[in-house]
Amino acid sequence: MNFDKPTYTVRRTRRKEISHGLYTKDPISGETLFTKDVAENQMVVPTSGHHFPIGARERLGFLMDEGSFSETDAKLRSADPLGFRDSVSYPDRLRKYEKASGLSEAVVCGVGSIHNIEVAIAVMDFRFCGGTLGSATGEKITRTIETAISKKIPCIIFSTSGGARMQEGILSLMQMAKTSAALGRLAEARLPYISVLTHPTTGGVSASYATLGDVIIAEPGALIGFAGPRVIKDTTKVTLPEGFQSAEFLLQLGLIDLIVPRPQMRDQIGALLQALHIGEK
Repeated sequence: MNFDKPTYTVRRTRRKEISHGLYTKDPISGETLFTKDVAENQMVVPTSGHHFPIGARERLGFLMDEGSFSETDAKLRSADPLGFRDSVSYPDRLRKYEKASGLSEAVVCGVGSIHNIEVAIAVMDFRFCGGTLGSATGEKITRTIETAISKKIPCIIFSTSGGARMQEGILSLMQMAKTSAALGRLAEARLPYISVLTHPTTGGVSASYATLGDVIIAEPGALIGFAGPRVIKDTTKVTLPEGFQSAEFLLQLGLIDLIVPRPQMRDQIGALLQALHIGEK
């Protein structure tokens, strides 16, 4: 199979979906750009290739066949099992994240099609509590995997995360095992799992379902790792090479299989699904 020269289609966002300022500064080159031009390229700078972060619903709009996505478990929310409180209570923090992101949790899940191939998909959103893995997040992702098994369709997960959610303690860490076990059942059913790592993917998410894909894709420049560079250096007493947690570095070492720019992601995933002999709807 040759994915070096796929045929790409362009999916442009409608003007009403652009909620940014008139100008955007490229953090790589310092160039000032029209936000409209960047937004029409899926929030990727055309010249430098810098990928700005995007929300889960925006990403789904770029990926899925128009009108095909049906959200599941939209009302599933985290509880406060530990009565956790720091400067504010955990429920107050959740309400703040919900208001800022427009989401009820750190992941949006559902079923839809990509190039007429039906998939179960979960897309994480860093705006909600740094994309941390809490009980509701883990439950929604597990249900997405179980949907793939029951419908005999592929599963796709887009990850972005700061790790486990400390406000839920051990219950958060248990989600790593729960989601991984569900992926084990998906593998037993001989159904494909495509994992896509976006910036950043760290902590317990990188140590569980994010790196268990049959095919692991990353966006260019994505930070991928478990602990931060300072923690690793202090623990190992070794100075690690610059950029050792970048998608490009990890591609060289074989942790990931492909680096795919966001505007090409839909077509590349479609090509992978077709190569895996997944039938159309």
